[in-house]
Amino acid sequence: MPARILSIGTALPATSVPQQDLRAFFADQPDATRLTRRLIGAAFDAAGIETRHSVLTGLGGTPDGVFVGEGATLLSPTTGTRNELYRQSAPELATEAGRRALTEAALSPSQVTHVVTVSCTGFFAPGLDFRLIRDLGLPPTVERSHLGFMGCAAALPALRTASQITAAQPEAVVLVACVELCSLHIRDASDAEQIVAASVFADGAAAAVVTADENLGTPGGITLERFGTALTNEGESDMVWTIGDHGFNMRLSAEVPRIIGREIRAAVDRFLGDQPAPARWAVHPGGRSVLDRVEAGLQLEPTALDASRAVLRDHGNMSSATILFILRQLLADPTVSGRIAALAFGPGLTVESALLHKTR
Repeated sequence: MPARILSIGTALPATSVPQQDLRAFFADQPDATRLTRRLIGAAFDAAGIETRHSVLTGLGGTPDGVFVGEGATLLSPTTGTRNELYRQSAPELATEAGRRALTEAALSPSQVTHVVTVSCTGFFAPGLDFRLIRDLGLPPTVERSHLGFMGCAAALPALRTASQITAAQPEAVVLVACVELCSLHIRDASDAEQIVAASVFADGAAAAVVTADENLGTPGGITLERFGTALTNEGESDMVWTIGDHGFNMRLSAEVPRIIGREIRAAVDRFLGDQPAPARWAVHPGGRSVLDRVEAGLQLEPTALDASRAVLRDHGNMSSATILFILRQLLADPTVSGRIAALAFGPGLTVESALLHKTR
């Protein structure tokens, strides 16, 4: 039997900030020039986002002494300080998402045999995989894998890994957990690329329960039929994620949506082959312009990306966790059934694809 997603659980930090408040926060920084303020206004207004969540309590303008100083001034803590907050905050969110996923799957923690964790916004050891086993009360014999620093596309390789595990061990129950705290790496929005990053990224966690055993857990779900991956012919220097002294540095050029728009048709045609395109799509919303380019490049119906646009609107770009938020919406929607195509984009530029099938 092919692997299927039984359930998806999600978790968000307590701090929720309207996009317009974040727009004002960055535009009001004392070193923001008139041009910078104009660029901030344009980027934030065009993002297609209404609300984002963050582990940073000061992003609403309240001084916290670490990221936000007096007068709502953005500070520049070291990478060590940022990573320590990741170590404190990421396991709790991942555990919350995992607990919800197991509850909705009608499985107990003792039934989990494998854990696959995903993150690109922090590091520590023992890591998220260790903490999930301890905090969820999973068996100490659970086998662990971690996919790190693969960016926004990493959830699909994680689901592919879960599918491969269940193909080898049909009785396996795999918990896939993605947690990203992108806001830990906010920095002075003094150039166009930093402004784009500041306008879209947010924090969140999501977990999926995957098994090929049809006798386990809730019936139905989303079947994982097959996966594909491709490197685009250009874009290696347009989406880049490196480690600096004051946080991780995201380079996200204005060319990214245009590259995706030019490359997406060929990548999807290679993946689908002679099969007709599904009516439903789960596309990682790097930003509204990325979704617009995918919709135009694939000539999709306007409703095909409704779930992707809704997650972007309500939560922003939570890197790897975002595609699971979208699949959760499709899983919960009683009007959705049949084939679903999933696409996610990562540094490189990498296109990850999955062909799925939802049964009611």
